[in-house]
Amino acid sequence: MQRFDQLTSRPKFIAFGLAVLVALWLLSGYLGKEPAETETQADTTEAAGTMSVQFQAQVAQPVTRNLSVYGRTAPVRQVELKAETSGRVSELGVRRGAIARSGDMLLKLDLRDRQARLEQARAGVAQQEASYKGQLELKPKGYVSETQLAETLAKLETARAELTRAELDLEYMNIRAPFNGMVQERNVEIGDYVRAGDPVVTFVDNTHLIVTGSIAEQDAGFVRVGTVATAHLVTGEVASGKIRYIAPVADEATRTFTVELELPNPAGKLPAGVTTEMRIPAGVVLAYQVSPSLLTLDAEGELGIKTVDANGKVIFHRVSIAQSGTNGIWITGLPDQANIIVVGQGYVSAGQAVKAVPAKAGELLGAGQTAILRP
Repeated sequence: MQRFDQLTSRPKFIAFGLAVLVALWLLSGYLGKEPAETETQADTTEAAGTMSVQFQAQVAQPVTRNLSVYGRTAPVRQVELKAETSGRVSELGVRRGAIARSGDMLLKLDLRDRQARLEQARAGVAQQEASYKGQLELKPKGYVSETQLAETLAKLETARAELTRAELDLEYMNIRAPFNGMVQERNVEIGDYVRAGDPVVTFVDNTHLIVTGSIAEQDAGFVRVGTVATAHLVTGEVASGKIRYIAPVADEATRTFTVELELPNPAGKLPAGVTTEMRIPAGVVLAYQVSPSLLTLDAEGELGIKTVDANGKVIFHRVSIAQSGTNGIWITGLPDQANIIVVGQGYVSAGQAVKAVPAKAGELLGAGQTAILRP
């Protein structure tokens, strides 16, 4: 009987023990999970509030500010020569594309009756001069009146005018270069008949080229006539010249001022009619040399760059490009000294507190990061 009681009471103890074990197991899992979740949340909060960036401390340097103005090259002078008398083309002088000096014959018309008319005009002048001279001798004797003498003088002047026209007509046979330059186009060939006023040759003075462009109204005050500037042609040539003209009044439609740069081109090597960038110096400013990839835009779409102050806060500075080149760009708008963010600038915003560390020289950057160009 006692043995039966021991058997019937043992399952109660077993069940109670199992229940205690299950409770302890559940409680151990809950307690183990809570610290892990708390730690993860803390890490996320820390990462979100203390973004790390790298900066490079720089000091502004004096740089000559350049205005970049685009335009096109053109000959300093271009004229369309027209025939001043009628005739048939009998001879061609300078070929197209060739250089001509002032006074060189470009083409010649046939003689026709020009020489004969010249001789006739000379004879007419000689006749009227003799008549006038004879009347002057007879006038004191009373054989010639004042009216007759005036009439003879008028005939003499008419004959002289005819002689002048005959001489000019003979000279107009030869169409000559009006200045040093080059034949761009010739509209006639040998045998063509031309009348007075017909265009025959397009002649250009390419010993100098003019680059014409437009500058913004806020930059017009920095440009002066006589300033030395450089021209970078799209064909690769680089030349220097002087500003020869600045419009006194802005264009009503664009609010820009026309500017002209004159370039010497004695050998005619610089081409006309090509796109050209003028770089006009506009004073000395304090600027920083940076990589263009460091530039960004603010909410208003203004160009700028991000720096970090002594308290670890990000500051956005609006900047202007003072000069550009193959080694980077020079920007203005920053204080005399600045800690420019060079790594992580794309992931922080103005006013945000960050963990800023100096960038190490020569350190390799990760994907999506940029480095500053050293001045």
